[in-house]
Amino acid sequence: MLPYVYQVTKYDPADRDQHGHYAGTEDTTSDHGPVETAYLQAVAAFAEDSGVDQLAIREPQLGGFAHFGLEPPVDGYGLAGLFPAGAAGFHDGALVPIGVGVELVRAMLRDNGAWCRLEAEGEFTVHVGWDQYLYLGSSRPCEAALTRTRALGLFTQRLDASPYDFAPDDPAYVQRPADADFWARLGWTVSAHRATFLEETFAVNASRWHRLSRDNITTVRSQLAPRAQLSVWPDLLTDVDTAVAALPGEGLVKIIWENEDGQITSTVVDETQFEDVTSQLAGASAAGVVSQYAGEDLPLFTAVLPDSDGVLRARWQTEPTPSDRDWAFLKTLRRGQVVTGTVTTIASFGVTFVDIGGFTAMINIPELSWRPINHPSDVVSVGQQVTAEVLDVDMVWERVPLSLRAVQEDPWPQVAQRIGQVVTGPVTKIVPFGVFVRIEDRKDGFEGLVHTDELDQSPQDVIEVGDALTVKIMDVDLVRRRIALSQRQADR
Repeated sequence: MLPYVYQVTKYDPADRDQHGHYAGTEDTTSDHGPVETAYLQAVAAFAEDSGVDQLAIREPQLGGFAHFGLEPPVDGYGLAGLFPAGAAGFHDGALVPIGVGVELVRAMLRDNGAWCRLEAEGEFTVHVGWDQYLYLGSSRPCEAALTRTRALGLFTQRLDASPYDFAPDDPAYVQRPADADFWARLGWTVSAHRATFLEETFAVNASRWHRLSRDNITTVRSQLAPRAQLSVWPDLLTDVDTAVAALPGEGLVKIIWENEDGQITSTVVDETQFEDVTSQLAGASAAGVVSQYAGEDLPLFTAVLPDSDGVLRARWQTEPTPSDRDWAFLKTLRRGQVVTGTVTTIASFGVTFVDIGGFTAMINIPELSWRPINHPSDVVSVGQQVTAEVLDVDMVWERVPLSLRAVQEDPWPQVAQRIGQVVTGPVTKIVPFGVFVRIEDRKDGFEGLVHTDELDQSPQDVIEVGDALTVKIMDVDLVRRRIALSQRQADR
């Protein structure tokens, strides 16, 4: 927060009533003349006193809700000629010289439909508020600028902070960066045909849409505006009539459509504009309708482009999708971490699913126990709380395999100490190369192999499952987890 913050206005404090409400004759819109010029000269004076010659655009907004509605909107939102690359140049982090910054202030004072914060980090800020209120922050006292501003006929007031300082909607929410993991997941999603559209939002209410394929993701990525917010959406409906039928009876929606030439367009409308937009869809090859109300029609997942050094500096905050929430949770996990969860499902193919903090992790059969089991239900049951170790955190597939046995004592070293012992146990399985015998008196006891060469039965003897055999433990392989037994050596 900057130490010196001033409110600059054309409103004389002497014209305020006892409640602080302005009761003078000044209009709340720009005069497009000498008063506006005074505001702009004040901005330039404070920038000079602050030692700043360029400003960064932060949180840009275009049209729609960014427009205060006091003056008629103009073509180009007042940005005409300021950005050679067009409106997409008006993006978060774009650096502009003071001259362009002053022109942006003019557009905001005139309520042309563009708005942003202007900042030189740690040195200077410019915020334009409702009704021609201007807030200038500096790391310096700016005494000369204050004198100059007052001489221009404007009024100044020292404040603790600008009411337009950035404040996140949810300080605890961390936006996913469009990093290597994001692009890998996007590639996998496109390959699986779960999504083919990428919405690139470079300013509030200003988006570009891209149809994605496995072949063009790299090209699309190279053309995105810096610090853009990205939203991955399912494919549009090729049955345009079905898309039109999805329009609600009332409310605010975004309609997206693709023309036969591949051009993708979107617009935000309410029920009073449905009929007009519907007529535009007549020649569309695909279309979709997305609700603009919180909690409805969320994209599959979102992200924000970091800067070239990999640092995410854009302060976008979107409503987190289920995938975004999973990503945020996965970022808190580490391989080897011990977690507690509740068994939710035991799948028919043997995988056990566990809820850990709202995320569904999984335990494969070999990781349920050190001991042999036939089915996960031999170890766990639905609703049971378990403690397990995180084996891996896959940010692309959003999978977390767990191990229940990793938090249990490994019994195999104790089995290895029994080499040379003679035991009697039941035959559990017969295979072409020998038989398996359980060497512990428990249902999940370890089993060892008696190879055919180590059996001493005569050819006429028949061994069946359940028969008791006396065997000697010859070897325990701790790497491959195998036990070698011998019946021939049992009586020696």
